[in-house]
Amino acid sequence: MVTARETRQRLGKRRERRGRGLRGPLYPSSLPAAKSRSQRFDALVLEALEPIEQRWQTELTQLDVAVDEVPEVEGTSPESVVWGDDMVLDSNVPLARLVPAGVDRRGLPTRARIVLYRRPLEARARNRADLVDLLYEVLVEQVANYLGLDPGVIGGNQ
Repeated sequence: MVTARETRQRLGKRRERRGRGLRGPLYPSSLPAAKSRSQRFDALVLEALEPIEQRWQTELTQLDVAVDEVPEVEGTSPESVVWGDDMVLDSNVPLARLVPAGVDRRGLPTRARIVLYRRPLEARARNRADLVDLLYEVLVEQVANYLGLDPGVIGGNQ
């Protein structure tokens, strides 16, 4: 005999409550609409990085690319914040940063990485194509900084 408790446990979160329909995902996970904003941004970063990585694959084996929401700010006043040379800025707003290889707090070696800041980049793009172009430009500039080359060489303009 099946009890009400067993039925509730089996149905879990997918049961209908208060006449608002079944709980669950709005879209199937196979559709693009089911992805979060950050997942879509990560996919665009990979798309923008692909041509650079194809051309400079051997030189970029020790470089990681990461995404943060927004940059960390140490100061309290926006006017007093001074960004380093490792940042790509737009109107004193950091879009990306190159973190050199080093040693972490535990004494373990770390790899160099480019950190892209999702929110400032998304705010400057009007649409998907504009965002991909902006990501490509920022990545070209950061990879050029990492390799010590001119951005035109990295982007294939020379």
